[in-house]
Order: sequence, then C-alpha cells, then structure tokens
Amino acid sequence: MYLLSLLFIYFVQFTDKKGCEPIEFSERAQVQRELWNIETDSLDYEVSPIYLDSIRHLGAKVMHWSRWMNGATVKVMESESESESVIGKIKNCSFVDTVYLTRDNAKEEVANKWDLGETPWRAPQRQIMQYSDTQLNVYNLIALHEQGYIGQGIQMAVIDGGFTNANTLTCFDSVRSRILGTYDFTDDTDDFYGLTGKHGTMCFSLIGGYTEGYEGSALGAQYYLMRTEESATESPKELDNLVVAFEKADSLGINVLSISLGYAKFDNPELNLTYAQMDGKTTRASRAATIAAKKGILVCNSAGNEGNKEWKFITAPADADKIITVGAVGVDSVMAAFSSYGPSADGRVKPEVCAVGYQSVIINPETDVLRKGNGTSFACPLMAGLAACVWSAHPQETAAQIRERIIQSAHRLEQPGEQCGYGIPDAMKAAGITTELRGGEAERLRGGEKARVVMEEGQIFILVQGKKYGILGNPREN
Repeated sequence: MYLLSLLFIYFVQFTDKKGCEPIEFSERAQVQRELWNIETDSLDYEVSPIYLDSIRHLGAKVMHWSRWMNGATVKVMESESESESVIGKIKNCSFVDTVYLTRDNAKEEVANKWDLGETPWRAPQRQIMQYSDTQLNVYNLIALHEQGYIGQGIQMAVIDGGFTNANTLTCFDSVRSRILGTYDFTDDTDDFYGLTGKHGTMCFSLIGGYTEGYEGSALGAQYYLMRTEESATESPKELDNLVVAFEKADSLGINVLSISLGYAKFDNPELNLTYAQMDGKTTRASRAATIAAKKGILVCNSAGNEGNKEWKFITAPADADKIITVGAVGVDSVMAAFSSYGPSADGRVKPEVCAVGYQSVIINPETDVLRKGNGTSFACPLMAGLAACVWSAHPQETAAQIRERIIQSAHRLEQPGEQCGYGIPDAMKAAGITTELRGGEAERLRGGEKARVVMEEGQIFILVQGKKYGILGNPREN
C-alpha cells in the first residue's frame, strides 16, 4: 500500500516563472476575487512546464508542483548513489535554485499522534441534539443556528489524513449531495474512502455530521475533502502536500479550511523542525497558509497536542500569520492539558482561540454511532464551522473581516494567554446579533420568531414558525 522501498523525495525550487501562464480559476473563485479586490500576481501563474519536463528527463518522477513556492516535489526510486546522481544533475540545472530532501527511507517507531485517549460511547435514544448541543453551546453556536445561519453559501474543505467510510456513513446522508469533490495529494494508492485512515472522517463529522442527538457545526455549507497526511510516515513531504491543497482551494474558490494537522518531528530526525522555526516564515506550508489568507481564504488549523509533552509548543502550519489557530478546552471551558502553547517564535498570539477538544462528541467512522475523543484536531472543525456560520450571516465580508469578528468576540480578548490565546469566541457576538437568550434558545430579531434546524427524509431544513426553508433560504412546501 505504501512505497517504503528505496525512496527519496525532494522539493526542487525553481529560479523563475519565465514564460508561464496564469492558472484557470473556477467561476466562483473569479467572482469572489472581484468582490474582495484580490489582484492577480505572480503567485497565480503556473510553474514552468519546460522545467518540469527537464526534471523528468533527468530521471525523477514529478509528484506535484506548487505555483506559490515555484517548485516541484519529485521522487527518485533508485539506490542512494543513483539517487544522488540524479539529484546532482538536477542541482546543476540553470533554472534550479535549491533542492531540499523531504523524505527518505528513515523510519522510527513514534507514538500515534492521533492517540490521546478514546472513549467508545453509544448515546441512548433521547431528545434530539442533546449530545452536540453541549459542545456547540460553549461558544454560543446553537443560538446562531437558531437564527438560521448554518453555513449556507459557504464552501469548506476538510484537509486531513483519511476519510474511511465517509461515503457510506448514514450520518452524512443529509449532506452527501453537497460534498462537491475529493482530492488526494499523497502517494497512497488506496481508494480515497478506503483504508486511508479515519481521522478525517471524525473531523468532518464535527462539521457535517447529523444523527440522533447530534448535529455538526455547519450543516448548511458545501464541502470538499482533501487528503495530505501520509499515515505510514512522518516527513516534510507532507507539508508540501498541504501547500498543493491550499492552492487547489484557492483555485476552486473555497472559503473556509479546517486542517487538523501539525508537524515538527519526523522519521528522519535530521529533518526535524525547531521552535525557532515556528515563526510563520520558515516552512513552506506555513508560508502557504498565510498566502491563502491573503487570497481570501479563512484558514483554521489545530494548535497541536504537545502542551504536556517535551515539545510543548504549536506545530507547523499553526504558526502561520493571519489564520485562526485553535486550542482545545472541555465543555467546562477549562483548557485541555495537551493543548499546545504559543506564542509563535516571533511573538504573535497563538493559538488565537479555543473550542471543545477534550471529550468531544464525534461520530465513529467504523460503527456510525457517537463516541468521545480528545485533541485539538476536534476543536478545529468546530471553530471552522463557527466561522462558516458567521460568514453566512455576512457574505459580503472578507475572510480577514470574519477572522477579526471571531477574535474580537473571544472572552479573553484583553488578556490573552499562552495556551488559550484570546479565549473562547461567542458566535452571536461575532455575527453581530444581540438577542435575549431564553432557556438556551435565541429569538430572531425580526418578528421574534424562533428558528431551528430539522431533518426530514434525509434533507436539512430551517423551521421558522411552522414554515420550512431550504438551507439557501428558499421556502419549501410542508
């Protein structure tokens, strides 16, 4: 399943983009760029096809390339001496600036980075939404849902490590028609929904899952699923996979990214990162996350689970500037011990905000029932969902404006901490809606009618005074 023989992977940095053409953006991306005054620049031009062909002719396989970093990830399946010969020829090309080793055959026994303690748990048949309401109410998102804002009009991408069974689980039946596409940027040959790992499926359930007693944070959005994490290894090559995913999101016009990934230590210790490199300017993925933000995408990234370990701090690309890095709390709003600390190496507040990542209620990809899990991985999609809902209330605003709304609503805005950042946002405050809360429900400003999310025959509706509306606000017949 995985290529673990004599394998050497490199990132080849080019010197220029001479003669390159601009990429093709989707119609949605073009409209949004015009709306938000995002100008075309050199980053919107492809890498040179002549350079790529030249590398191929020298004996390397081009896996993917990056227009933002102006380079390509290449693979050499040879002996070490033969690999060095091929790479030596590439380095001597006049159009090549630098060549970086991003993965080799080094393999260490490392702890499972997803394993922070899992509690298999099946919910009894009880009042609808009982189990997700608790974690969504921590940042007042249920109240915003009751206003009718559930992410409609917003496109999201979950970028992760595997989406086992996401195409068959009944918890996604109500949103399956709004999964617009899948992309795999790894070198794994398995089916996208096969044995690629379940982490992405669990994270997606926190956004688009719907079952008895449970609803995701942004059920009205549209979704893309993207895989960049390679489960069998840990290498800088995965950071370059992330760069390509960022660029794809930009070309498609995706609005919000949920990324529950982070990198600092690798199978080859010589490639390890240091805390000093967590400055948002060192790794290509962190630089790309900042570029994505400048291109109009709201990037949400998990802070990492290193708070009670030797490393302690955030991991890349959580160190990127202009994104939302998410730490983990419990439903009691107390910080999870494992949640990584900031600030970034250059002194910026990290994480920016927090959501529930300790004993989060998620959907088990293997059994399709509820369970609990721990990790900033689960806090991140909850926050990304909040961002989508706030943005659906203000669709004309930019990603930067929505990010600022979220930060300004956080409960420790004036006293940020090294582990909690600015604290826990308030979805209603972020959306600029002030209503009186009564028994956990919010009344709409217009006419005082109450809104709630319901599902009938596999379809999601917003119910207002007995009248059903589709997720785009269109009335539906009862």
